[in-house]
Amino acid sequence: MAKPFKTLDDMGDITGKRVLVREDLNVPMQDGAVSDDTRLRAAMPTINELSDRGAKVLVLAHFGRPKGQPSAEFSLEKIAGPLSHVLGRPVRYIDWEGDAAAIESLQPGDIAVLENTRFFGGEEKNDPAVVARFAKLGNLYVNDAFSAAHRAHASTEGLAHVLPAFAGRAMEKELDALTAALGSPVKPVAAVVGGAKVSTKLDVLTNLMSKVDHLIIGGGMANTFLAARGVDVGKSLCEHDLAETAEKIMNAADAAGCTIHLPYDVVVAKEFAANPPSVRTCNVHEVAADEMILDVGPSAVEALGDVLKTCKTLVWNGPLGAFEIAPFDTATVALARTAAALTREGSLVSVAGGGDTVAALNHAGAAADFTFVSTAGGAFLEWMEGKDLPGVTALMAA
Repeated sequence: MAKPFKTLDDMGDITGKRVLVREDLNVPMQDGAVSDDTRLRAAMPTINELSDRGAKVLVLAHFGRPKGQPSAEFSLEKIAGPLSHVLGRPVRYIDWEGDAAAIESLQPGDIAVLENTRFFGGEEKNDPAVVARFAKLGNLYVNDAFSAAHRAHASTEGLAHVLPAFAGRAMEKELDALTAALGSPVKPVAAVVGGAKVSTKLDVLTNLMSKVDHLIIGGGMANTFLAARGVDVGKSLCEHDLAETAEKIMNAADAAGCTIHLPYDVVVAKEFAANPPSVRTCNVHEVAADEMILDVGPSAVEALGDVLKTCKTLVWNGPLGAFEIAPFDTATVALARTAAALTREGSLVSVAGGGDTVAALNHAGAAADFTFVSTAGGAFLEWMEGKDLPGVTALMAA
């Protein structure tokens, strides 16, 4: 099936061409060293392929929040070495001063990291002057940074309008997975949406109810929905002022033929601490005034597992409980492992994303078996909200 965007397969002969590649190199640092190279490894397929095809690869990226002011603290010079190690080939660093001469000296197959795009104040404003400044350095443009695609910046959106634009391999993989999850999924579709507050996921819930058959709500969010149904949730985290909103969401979901699943048994405790002596499992109607709901109960988790067994597609964002502390990770781990097993056997396409989600699935040992796990964070959440992502829209129009 033809894709609505061009990929590296559509580039033709690029020997000697200067290719500007937008990557996400905004990696965490600790004591001057990269503490997590996930984003560097994600960039490897695109950069190495372009290099192998004889392109002069010029990597564009941001690092931190320099607010338009160059500084050693936010220089990408410190990332060139770690990126070279991951790629298994040399990577040059090119400052913005004298960049034209440095780029002119590159040979086919060479790779260089350009300085932080956010050293230009107009980068985040998508200033046409900054777009032109970047564009004159390259012949072609590749966007491989889905995690930055929800921002209309010069290096993520503007360049796609002035140079021939293509999706990199990581971007292509992400967009293919998201299309399979919500764009044109195999039904029935289930969505797991967790998190602390309904207020942060209103747009997600509103968008999903018209797209999925089963909406599984967990985390502190579930308490707000339970309270809206008249359940006394004790001293649980709950947005009581959103009871009417929760009621409207449930009514709209019902009208759309979407079944909302809330826990009917829960794990409660009188204090939020690891393995507290007061922890117990009870029916949602038996939560005491001095107790808080911290996880979904085992009976509800088993029932949710049965729901997933009837589905063909799953989208997951957010944990079911306070998974950071035992034993309140039990429900998230159990349901994640069920989803992973169904994916392994080929009966479920599972796509997950969001910071807490990635951590929770890794904690469960289930991430590797999901069809796709996005590390994009904000971009993934905005996609779940049904919003257009400027960086993606620009590729579609290219």
